[in-house]
Amino acid sequence: MAWIVLFLAGLFEVGWAVGLKYTDGFTRVWPTIGTIAAMAVSLALLGLALKSLPLGTAYAVWTGIGTVGTAVLGIWLFGESVDAVRLGGIAMIAGGIAALKLAA
Repeated sequence: MAWIVLFLAGLFEVGWAVGLKYTDGFTRVWPTIGTIAAMAVSLALLGLALKSLPLGTAYAVWTGIGTVGTAVLGIWLFGESVDAVRLGGIAMIAGGIAALKLAA
């Protein structure tokens, strides 16, 4: 169950990271409210997951999910560059997340 909670925390991290782009420097009210709410939910879920998962593993997986998800959505939503080096980096992060899950 803790892994599911951690995965959800990572998804909310993606939500707030992408949400930051839509806040326009925190000048747009509703995107700002949504971003702050996603931050709170992400941290709360991470805290719950940490009750039974090791800190280093949970934090690395949380940030890894956030990094991969944000990079993919940056490509999809904002037309960020897609090249072999970038995709290779994303794949390595995803592989690291999988390895940490297998090792735990």
